Amino acid sequence: MCMAATYKDKDHYFGRNLDLEISYGQKVVVTPRNKEFAYRHENAEKTHLALIGMAAVVDGCPLYFDATNENGLSMAGLNFPGNAYYGEMKEGSHNIAPFEFIPWVLCKCSTVEEARALISGTNLIDENFSDALPASPLHWIVSDRESSIVVEYMESGLSIYDDPAGILTNNPPFPFHMHNLANYMNLSAGVPENRFSKDIDLRPYSRGMGAMGLPGDLSSASRFVKAAFTKLNSLSDGTEEGGMTQFFHIMDSVQQQMGCCYLGDEKYEYTIYTSCCDTDKGIYYYRTYGNSQITGVDMHRTDLDSDVLAEFPLVEGQHVLMQN
Repeated sequence: MCMAATYKDKDHYFGRNLDLEISYGQKVVVTPRNKEFAYRHENAEKTHLALIGMAAVVDGCPLYFDATNENGLSMAGLNFPGNAYYGEMKEGSHNIAPFEFIPWVLCKCSTVEEARALISGTNLIDENFSDALPASPLHWIVSDRESSIVVEYMESGLSIYDDPAGILTNNPPFPFHMHNLANYMNLSAGVPENRFSKDIDLRPYSRGMGAMGLPGDLSSASRFVKAAFTKLNSLSDGTEEGGMTQFFHIMDSVQQQMGCCYLGDEKYEYTIYTSCCDTDKGIYYYRTYGNSQITGVDMHRTDLDSDVLAEFPLVEGQHVLMQN
């Protein structure tokens, strides 16, 4: 389970919750412009746009969970089991393995429309990174400051959907989630009106009743609705710090707490980290399950013309500010 979102305030923000039962040793990784990307079946890119995001680095290769490039285009992969389909090599297409997909797009493209054009000619193939790291069944959200799309490779073929909500969770496929929002179109952040009957004097007995019926369970369908409602009704104070803070509050609305999602065999899914990238400034903020403090990495404080990854291990352990 996972959730990704965009949020535009003074700056534009993109991030995600990574909800899993295990950690992959992920860290914040900056891939500079001259770090070569060697694709399995495409020509290597010796120079490209710089990236920052969360990745597991294996044999010197950053396997990004989510990332933003220096021009502000962002992308995240979310779990899509049972629906994701990766095929065989296809002549006349760019044949890309799923673990290469995020850098394939972000190294080349600066806008959603450029990404849409590239992805339309890209064939995702059924190829593992290694025997120990099989291909993950994923679908993806791609966002810039103005718009978002969702990319799904299924057995029926490639689909690219406009995403006006700027939200993505997991199964079912994206069209279901947008259709499902119609079940909640009567929700409001305001005080509810009595539409039950003019013959009965019904009045609100509590604040927050406009959102009565907003789902709160951990299913992907419910998280999509709750995240979309929270994001689309959110207000910040208009400052850079306020926008970043508000983004984390949006993500908090659908976090998973340890113990609430049992997977069997004494395993529990929980929100391992929450990220928030200020895509205008190239600053990647994050929190972990065990550390509520917001930590930031500024890609422009690294050497973006280098040919070596800049790796920042996650700051773990709770950080408490004592006032006396």
